[in-house]
Amino acid sequence: MNAVRPAHAAESRRCPNGRAAPAARRVLAVIPARGGSKGVPAKNLAEVAGVPLVSRAVHACRVAALVTDVAVSTDDPDIAAAARTAGAEVVERPADLAGDLASSEAAVLHAMDAHEARHGHPVDTVLLVQCTSPFLTAEDVDGVTRAVVEDGADSALTVAAFHGFVWRADGDPAGGTDPAGGTDGGAEGAYGVNHDRYHRPRRQDRPQDLLETGAAYAMAAPGFRKAGHRFFGRTEPVRTDPARVLEVDDPHDLARARALAPLLDPEGTRPPDRTSQPRQSDQTEQPHQSNQPHQHD
Repeated sequence: MNAVRPAHAAESRRCPNGRAAPAARRVLAVIPARGGSKGVPAKNLAEVAGVPLVSRAVHACRVAALVTDVAVSTDDPDIAAAARTAGAEVVERPADLAGDLASSEAAVLHAMDAHEARHGHPVDTVLLVQCTSPFLTAEDVDGVTRAVVEDGADSALTVAAFHGFVWRADGDPAGGTDPAGGTDGGAEGAYGVNHDRYHRPRRQDRPQDLLETGAAYAMAAPGFRKAGHRFFGRTEPVRTDPARVLEVDDPHDLARARALAPLLDPEGTRPPDRTSQPRQSDQTEQPHQSNQPHQHD
Protein backbone atom coordinates (compact mmCIF):
# COMPACT_ATOMS: atom_id res chain seq x y z
CA MET A 1 0.00 0.00 0.00
CA ASN A 2 2.16 2.81 -1.27
CA ALA A 3 0.17 5.62 0.31
CA VAL A 4 0.53 4.40 3.91
CA ARG A 5 3.17 6.24 5.89
CA PRO A 6 5.55 4.54 8.36
CA ALA A 7 4.39 4.13 11.95
CA HIS A 8 4.76 7.19 14.17
CA ALA A 9 3.82 5.44 17.42
CA ALA A 10 4.20 1.96 18.74
CA GLU A 11 0.95 1.68 20.63
CA SER A 12 -2.01 -0.18 19.16
CA ARG A 13 -5.49 1.38 19.25
CA ARG A 14 -9.03 0.66 18.19
CA CYS A 15 -11.22 2.23 15.53
CA PRO A 16 -14.51 3.84 16.63
CA ASN A 17 -16.22 0.67 15.38
CA GLY A 18 -14.26 -1.47 17.84
CA ARG A 19 -11.86 -3.10 15.35
CA ALA A 20 -8.11 -2.91 15.81
CA ALA A 21 -6.34 -0.27 13.73
CA PRO A 22 -2.69 -0.36 12.66
CA ALA A 23 -0.62 2.20 14.57
CA ALA A 24 0.85 3.31 11.24
CA ARG A 25 -2.41 4.68 9.87
CA ARG A 26 -4.21 7.52 11.57
CA VAL A 27 -7.32 8.55 9.67
CA LEU A 28 -9.09 11.61 11.04
CA ALA A 29 -12.55 12.49 9.73
CA VAL A 30 -13.31 16.18 10.27
CA ILE A 31 -16.92 17.35 10.10
CA PRO A 32 -17.17 21.16 9.86
CA ALA A 33 -20.43 22.29 11.47
CA ARG A 34 -20.63 25.96 12.37
CA GLY A 35 -23.64 27.44 14.09
CA GLY A 36 -24.53 30.23 11.69
CA SER A 37 -26.77 29.32 8.77
CA LYS A 38 -28.79 31.71 6.66
CA GLY A 39 -30.63 29.28 4.37
CA VAL A 40 -31.87 26.95 7.12
CA PRO A 41 -31.67 28.25 10.71
CA ALA A 42 -29.67 25.87 12.94
CA LYS A 43 -29.22 23.71 9.84
CA ASN A 44 -26.64 21.33 11.26
CA LEU A 45 -29.04 20.44 14.08
CA ALA A 46 -32.01 19.99 11.75
CA GLU A 47 -33.37 16.47 12.06
CA VAL A 48 -33.82 13.93 9.28
CA ALA A 49 -35.55 10.74 10.42
CA GLY A 50 -35.36 12.11 13.96
CA VAL A 51 -31.56 12.48 13.95
CA PRO A 52 -29.66 15.80 13.63
CA LEU A 53 -27.65 16.20 10.44
CA VAL A 54 -24.40 16.48 12.38
CA SER A 55 -25.17 13.23 14.22
CA ARG A 56 -25.89 11.43 10.95
CA ALA A 57 -22.48 12.45 9.62
CA VAL A 58 -20.74 11.36 12.83
CA HIS A 59 -22.50 7.99 12.63
CA ALA A 60 -21.38 7.37 9.03
CA CYS A 61 -17.77 8.13 9.97
CA ARG A 62 -17.82 6.03 13.15
CA VAL A 63 -19.19 3.02 11.29
CA ALA A 64 -16.57 3.35 8.54
CA ALA A 65 -13.93 0.63 8.90
CA LEU A 66 -10.93 2.75 7.93
CA VAL A 67 -11.59 5.82 10.07
CA THR A 68 -9.75 5.90 13.41
CA ASP A 69 -10.91 9.27 14.79
CA VAL A 70 -13.90 11.54 14.24
CA ALA A 71 -13.90 15.25 15.11
CA VAL A 72 -16.57 17.90 14.71
CA SER A 73 -15.31 21.47 14.24
CA THR A 74 -17.86 23.94 15.55
CA ASP A 75 -18.35 27.31 17.20
CA ASP A 76 -21.77 26.34 18.55
CA PRO A 77 -22.26 24.70 22.00
CA ASP A 78 -25.48 22.95 20.99
CA ILE A 79 -23.80 21.38 17.96
CA ALA A 80 -20.87 20.43 20.21
CA ALA A 81 -23.27 18.70 22.62
CA ALA A 82 -24.96 16.77 19.80
CA ALA A 83 -21.60 15.77 18.34
CA ARG A 84 -20.35 14.43 21.68
CA THR A 85 -23.58 12.53 22.24
CA ALA A 86 -23.12 10.93 18.81
CA GLY A 87 -19.59 9.89 19.79
CA ALA A 88 -17.33 12.50 18.19
CA GLU A 89 -14.47 14.52 19.56
CA VAL A 90 -15.20 18.26 19.49
CA VAL A 91 -12.79 20.94 18.30
CA GLU A 92 -13.87 24.43 19.25
CA ARG A 93 -13.59 26.60 16.14
CA PRO A 94 -12.34 30.17 16.60
CA ALA A 95 -14.50 33.06 15.41
CA ASP A 96 -12.17 33.97 12.55
CA LEU A 97 -12.75 30.52 11.04
CA ALA A 98 -16.52 30.51 11.59
CA GLY A 99 -17.63 33.34 9.29
CA ASP A 100 -19.33 33.08 5.92
CA LEU A 101 -16.05 33.66 4.07
CA ALA A 102 -13.98 31.09 5.99
CA SER A 103 -13.08 28.04 3.90
CA SER A 104 -13.77 24.45 4.87
CA GLU A 105 -10.08 23.73 4.30
CA ALA A 106 -9.15 26.25 7.00
CA ALA A 107 -11.49 24.54 9.46
CA VAL A 108 -10.04 21.12 8.63
CA LEU A 109 -6.44 22.32 9.05
CA HIS A 110 -7.32 23.88 12.40
CA ALA A 111 -9.09 20.70 13.56
CA MET A 112 -6.16 18.55 12.45
CA ASP A 113 -3.70 20.75 14.38
CA ALA A 114 -5.92 20.67 17.49
CA HIS A 115 -6.36 16.89 17.29
CA GLU A 116 -2.63 16.26 16.90
CA ALA A 117 -1.79 18.60 19.79
CA ARG A 118 -4.45 17.00 22.01
CA HIS A 119 -3.52 13.38 21.36
CA GLY A 120 0.20 13.59 20.62
CA HIS A 121 0.27 11.73 17.32
CA PRO A 122 0.30 12.92 13.71
CA VAL A 123 -2.56 12.32 11.29
CA ASP A 124 -1.72 10.38 8.13
CA THR A 125 -4.97 10.88 6.22
CA VAL A 126 -7.59 13.55 6.86
CA LEU A 127 -11.18 13.58 5.64
CA LEU A 128 -13.54 16.48 5.07
CA VAL A 129 -17.08 15.21 5.61
CA GLN A 130 -20.10 17.46 5.10
CA CYS A 131 -23.07 16.93 7.39
CA THR A 132 -25.28 18.66 4.80
CA SER A 133 -25.24 15.37 2.85
CA PRO A 134 -27.75 13.41 4.96
CA PHE A 135 -27.52 10.15 3.01
CA LEU A 136 -23.78 9.72 3.21
CA THR A 137 -22.89 6.11 4.00
CA ALA A 138 -19.96 4.44 5.73
CA GLU A 139 -19.17 2.86 2.37
CA ASP A 140 -18.78 6.32 0.84
CA VAL A 141 -16.43 7.33 3.65
CA ASP A 142 -14.38 4.16 3.32
CA GLY A 143 -14.31 4.60 -0.46
CA VAL A 144 -12.52 7.95 -0.42
CA THR A 145 -10.29 6.81 2.45
CA ARG A 146 -9.28 3.64 0.62
CA ALA A 147 -8.40 5.60 -2.51
CA VAL A 148 -5.75 7.46 -0.50
CA VAL A 149 -4.46 4.95 2.07
CA GLU A 150 -4.53 1.85 -0.15
CA ASP A 151 -4.67 2.93 -3.79
CA GLY A 152 -2.03 5.66 -3.74
CA ALA A 153 -4.16 8.71 -4.57
CA ASP A 154 -3.17 12.04 -3.03
CA SER A 155 -6.78 13.20 -2.73
CA ALA A 156 -10.21 11.73 -3.41
CA LEU A 157 -13.83 12.83 -3.58
CA THR A 158 -17.28 11.30 -3.84
CA VAL A 159 -18.91 11.63 -7.24
CA ALA A 160 -22.02 10.38 -9.01
CA ALA A 161 -22.57 9.61 -12.68
CA PHE A 162 -24.16 12.59 -14.43
CA HIS A 163 -25.81 12.55 -17.84
CA GLY A 164 -27.38 16.00 -17.98
CA PHE A 165 -26.81 18.71 -20.58
CA VAL A 166 -25.49 21.77 -18.72
CA TRP A 167 -26.41 25.23 -20.03
CA ARG A 168 -25.31 28.74 -19.10
CA ALA A 169 -27.04 32.00 -19.85
CA ASP A 170 -25.13 34.31 -22.16
CA GLY A 171 -23.79 37.24 -20.16
CA ASP A 172 -24.00 35.36 -16.86
CA PRO A 173 -22.50 37.75 -14.26
CA ALA A 174 -20.59 34.80 -12.77
CA GLY A 175 -18.49 34.75 -15.92
CA GLY A 176 -17.83 32.32 -18.72
CA THR A 177 -18.01 32.53 -22.47
CA ASP A 178 -19.59 30.44 -25.17
CA PRO A 179 -17.02 27.74 -26.00
CA ALA A 180 -18.19 27.99 -29.61
CA GLY A 181 -16.79 31.54 -29.67
CA GLY A 182 -20.10 33.09 -30.58
CA THR A 183 -19.70 32.08 -34.23
CA ASP A 184 -23.24 30.85 -34.63
CA GLY A 185 -24.61 33.38 -37.04
CA GLY A 186 -25.24 36.05 -34.41
CA ALA A 187 -27.58 33.94 -32.28
CA GLU A 188 -27.80 35.03 -28.64
CA GLY A 189 -28.96 33.46 -25.41
CA ALA A 190 -27.90 30.34 -23.56
CA TYR A 191 -25.07 28.08 -24.64
CA GLY A 192 -23.99 24.55 -23.82
CA VAL A 193 -21.28 24.13 -21.19
CA ASN A 194 -20.56 20.41 -21.43
CA HIS A 195 -21.92 19.87 -24.93
CA ASP A 196 -22.25 21.33 -28.40
CA ARG A 197 -25.84 22.53 -28.66
CA TYR A 198 -25.87 21.69 -32.37
CA HIS A 199 -24.97 18.05 -31.75
CA ARG A 200 -27.19 15.78 -29.63
CA PRO A 201 -25.51 12.36 -29.27
CA ARG A 202 -27.25 9.46 -27.60
CA ARG A 203 -26.60 9.05 -23.89
CA GLN A 204 -24.47 5.95 -24.47
CA ASP A 205 -22.34 7.82 -27.02
CA ARG A 206 -21.50 10.74 -24.71
CA PRO A 207 -18.46 10.95 -22.41
CA GLN A 208 -19.30 10.05 -18.83
CA ASP A 209 -19.47 13.21 -16.74
CA LEU A 210 -19.12 12.93 -12.97
CA LEU A 211 -20.91 15.21 -10.52
CA GLU A 212 -19.09 16.17 -7.33
CA THR A 213 -21.53 15.23 -4.57
CA GLY A 214 -19.99 17.45 -1.87
CA ALA A 215 -20.31 14.67 0.72
CA ALA A 216 -16.80 13.39 1.47
CA TYR A 217 -13.20 14.14 0.57
CA ALA A 218 -9.98 12.42 1.64
CA MET A 219 -6.48 13.88 1.55
CA ALA A 220 -3.01 12.63 2.42
CA ALA A 221 -2.31 14.86 5.42
CA PRO A 222 1.22 16.05 4.51
CA GLY A 223 0.14 16.98 0.99
CA PHE A 224 -2.96 18.73 2.29
CA ARG A 225 -0.87 20.83 4.66
CA LYS A 226 1.40 21.84 1.81
CA ALA A 227 -1.36 22.55 -0.73
CA GLY A 228 -3.87 24.09 1.67
CA HIS A 229 -6.61 22.78 -0.63
CA ARG A 230 -8.65 19.58 -0.80
CA PHE A 231 -7.48 18.79 -4.35
CA PHE A 232 -3.82 18.22 -5.13
CA GLY A 233 -1.61 15.63 -6.78
CA ARG A 234 -3.54 12.68 -8.18
CA THR A 235 -7.23 13.11 -7.38
CA GLU A 236 -9.36 9.98 -7.47
CA PRO A 237 -13.14 10.13 -8.04
CA VAL A 238 -15.07 7.59 -5.98
CA ARG A 239 -18.47 6.74 -7.41
CA THR A 240 -21.52 6.72 -5.17
CA ASP A 241 -25.20 6.00 -5.66
CA PRO A 242 -26.77 8.94 -7.56
CA ALA A 243 -30.08 8.30 -5.78
CA ARG A 244 -28.46 9.31 -2.48
CA VAL A 245 -27.03 12.61 -3.70
CA LEU A 246 -28.70 15.49 -1.89
CA GLU A 247 -27.21 18.58 -0.25
CA VAL A 248 -29.27 20.48 2.30
CA ASP A 249 -28.83 24.16 1.49
CA ASP A 250 -32.39 25.48 1.82
CA PRO A 251 -35.72 24.48 3.41
CA HIS A 252 -36.85 22.67 0.25
CA ASP A 253 -33.76 20.43 0.37
CA LEU A 254 -34.50 19.64 4.00
CA ALA A 255 -38.10 18.76 3.19
CA ARG A 256 -36.92 16.44 0.39
CA ALA A 257 -34.44 14.76 2.72
CA ARG A 258 -37.14 14.11 5.29
CA ALA A 259 -39.46 12.70 2.65
CA LEU A 260 -36.74 10.43 1.22
CA ALA A 261 -35.40 9.14 4.53
CA PRO A 262 -37.85 6.21 4.80
CA LEU A 263 -36.61 5.02 1.40
CA LEU A 264 -32.91 5.75 1.78
CA ASP A 265 -32.48 4.77 5.43
CA PRO A 266 -33.20 1.02 5.31
CA GLU A 267 -33.99 -0.61 8.63
CA GLY A 268 -30.79 -1.36 10.46
CA THR A 269 -28.72 1.40 8.85
CA ARG A 270 -30.40 4.47 10.35
CA PRO A 271 -28.25 6.28 12.89
CA PRO A 272 -29.38 5.72 16.47
CA ASP A 273 -31.21 8.67 18.01
CA ARG A 274 -29.09 9.39 21.07
CA THR A 275 -29.68 13.12 21.12
CA SER A 276 -32.84 13.39 23.24
CA GLN A 277 -31.00 15.12 26.07
CA PRO A 278 -31.17 18.73 27.30
CA ARG A 279 -28.94 20.96 25.21
CA GLN A 280 -25.70 21.98 26.88
CA SER A 281 -25.35 25.57 25.70
CA ASP A 282 -24.36 26.71 29.18
CA GLN A 283 -21.68 24.08 29.72
CA THR A 284 -17.97 24.59 29.10
CA GLU A 285 -16.53 22.43 26.32
CA GLN A 286 -14.13 19.71 27.46
CA PRO A 287 -11.87 17.74 25.11
CA HIS A 288 -13.30 14.34 24.29
CA GLN A 289 -12.18 11.47 22.12
CA SER A 290 -14.54 8.62 21.43
CA ASN A 291 -13.41 5.02 21.75
CA GLN A 292 -16.88 3.51 21.67
CA PRO A 293 -17.91 1.03 18.97
CA HIS A 294 -19.22 2.28 16.37
CA GLN A 295 -17.83 23.68 2.26
CA HIS A 296 -21.43 23.62 3.39
CA ASP A 297 -21.03 23.76 7.08
